[in-house]
Amino acid sequence: MAMREVNNVNDRYRVPKPKTIGEVPKYLVTLISTFLSRLFYIFQLVWETKKSLLFWMVFMALFNGVMPVLGSLIGAQILNRLADAYAASQDGTAFAFGVIAVLLVLQFFYTFSNNAISRLYNLVVSISGEQLSNHVKMKIMRKAKEVDMVSFDSPDFYARMENANREAGMRPIQIMSASFSLLSTLISIVSYVVVLFAVSWWAPILIVLVSIPTTIINFVYRKKNANYMFFRSKNRRQMEYYAGTVIDKDLVKEIRMFNLADTFTEKYRAAFTEYYEGLRKLRVAETLYGLGAALLSSGVYCLLYIFLARGVYRGSFPVGDFSLYTGAITAISGGVNALISGTSTIYEGTLFIENLISFLNEKPSIVPTLPEPRHVARHTGHTVEFRNVCFRYPGSTKDVLNNINVTIRAGETVVIVGFNGAGKTTLVKLLTRLYDPTSGTILLDGHDIREYDVDELYDMFGMIFQDYGKYAVSVSENIVFGDLGRDAGKNEVEEAARRSGADAFIEALPGRYDTPLMRYFEENGTELSIGQWQKLAIARAFYTDSDILILDEPTASLDPMAEQEIFNQFNELRRDKTSIFISHRLSSATIADTILVMVNGEIVEKGNHRELMALGGEYYTLFTTQAARYIEDSEA
Repeated sequence: MAMREVNNVNDRYRVPKPKTIGEVPKYLVTLISTFLSRLFYIFQLVWETKKSLLFWMVFMALFNGVMPVLGSLIGAQILNRLADAYAASQDGTAFAFGVIAVLLVLQFFYTFSNNAISRLYNLVVSISGEQLSNHVKMKIMRKAKEVDMVSFDSPDFYARMENANREAGMRPIQIMSASFSLLSTLISIVSYVVVLFAVSWWAPILIVLVSIPTTIINFVYRKKNANYMFFRSKNRRQMEYYAGTVIDKDLVKEIRMFNLADTFTEKYRAAFTEYYEGLRKLRVAETLYGLGAALLSSGVYCLLYIFLARGVYRGSFPVGDFSLYTGAITAISGGVNALISGTSTIYEGTLFIENLISFLNEKPSIVPTLPEPRHVARHTGHTVEFRNVCFRYPGSTKDVLNNINVTIRAGETVVIVGFNGAGKTTLVKLLTRLYDPTSGTILLDGHDIREYDVDELYDMFGMIFQDYGKYAVSVSENIVFGDLGRDAGKNEVEEAARRSGADAFIEALPGRYDTPLMRYFEENGTELSIGQWQKLAIARAFYTDSDILILDEPTASLDPMAEQEIFNQFNELRRDKTSIFISHRLSSATIADTILVMVNGEIVEKGNHRELMALGGEYYTLFTTQAARYIEDSEA
């Protein structure tokens, strides 16, 4: 499974290698164009975030390119003048110290200005880097809102999202800085080559040639590193999950009572070992090859230093120029290494950025099928019809829903019952168009549900999922989240809480409706019980201005008395609305106009309570079994 996932991810970014010599030029052109397109995308991100940052980087590239050469020239002149002064003192001749003083003052201003501009630049990059990271994170969050629900069921999608989210904070600004540093380095190299040509035309060429092995090693291992990161995306997600599970405050009770900490710690260790072993081998091999290349280049530089020393010894040039020329050699070799390192860093970074581009280019399929979508009629009854609807999750060969045919009429109350895994919640997700059917059609008021504006469609539903949200915000916000588009006030929020039965515990909270919930961010955050959270989720449903009410196990965490109270209030809430309930407690089914009994993704029975009890089938068995258990519990 891991290998299949990895190959899918890697294939997304890999440029096919040439199979013949004739394909090499095309391969190189494709490789370079892909690299440049990724780089251009990063420049575009920076431009979107902060235009002035680009201008700062261009200025610093020019500044940093010229300043090292200027510093070397000043230093060489100081040494030459000091040598002349020493010779004059030995000969007893006069020598004006003013020239040396001017050069020293110039050296001071050079050092200060270089330091000041660099600090200012680092400040700008640091601040802009935070802004750029925020910009990319916002794009990722907006994309997460747009992509289909079915995407979240795909390991490949999670791999891309994890990589994109992990790299968003550092990669773009890192690549931008490296790109402009390359420009600075190139300017310095050219300047030093001109200086070095005064004593040897072949020395710069030799320095470039000896850097070729290092270049190859850097590029090969940058690509290997990027591929490995994609390859081990699953391991990183496992480590994050296992580590997070042990410290999750909602799970800590169960982790402690079942003594699961060691189990998850061991799972984390196993995932880390698998991840680390390959990474260690990769880094060790790169280091060994790098040491070999460094030994070769160091030997060449040693020979060049001997050549220059002999020049001074023979009087071919003054001692101060020795520092200039050796500095030029060091700068060129260092510059070439910086070019190699910087280019490989940019190359590696663009491989990761391609992952971000791929994620942000994910196209949603849950969109209207008409150029001009249909508009949903609001505050009126709606009829829903399923025609031969089947659904299976991507990558699965088994249908979760099979040949569903049912009509839900306006104002009707429908209860869906069945064992876990029967497909009840999936049916609701198709109705609300969180997913689209694999085959078949769902009609809303006689039209294919896919023809409607998606946002308007979502606004039509009031929904409480079985795994309802628990939000680390205030009580009031937790209720208002049910319908952010509704322009309602404090009284409406309190009324929704009253109707759900949540008002009793809310009034006892320190800040009532302004009380922050959960202790994630605030010291005075309040932790609610499961039943209290469920009442708050039900309050969201009461607050929602919906036409179709869908409740997926809305009272699972409530006691029977509280459950009956909620259902009595639902009778008021669902008046003039189409209501769909999913429930394991079949006592709630007795209020339904229609009961749908689901088994293995199919509707096997349909009717009201009286009809299905008379039928003596699946519903009868479920209801009498549950009723008998309640009787036994009460007698006990």
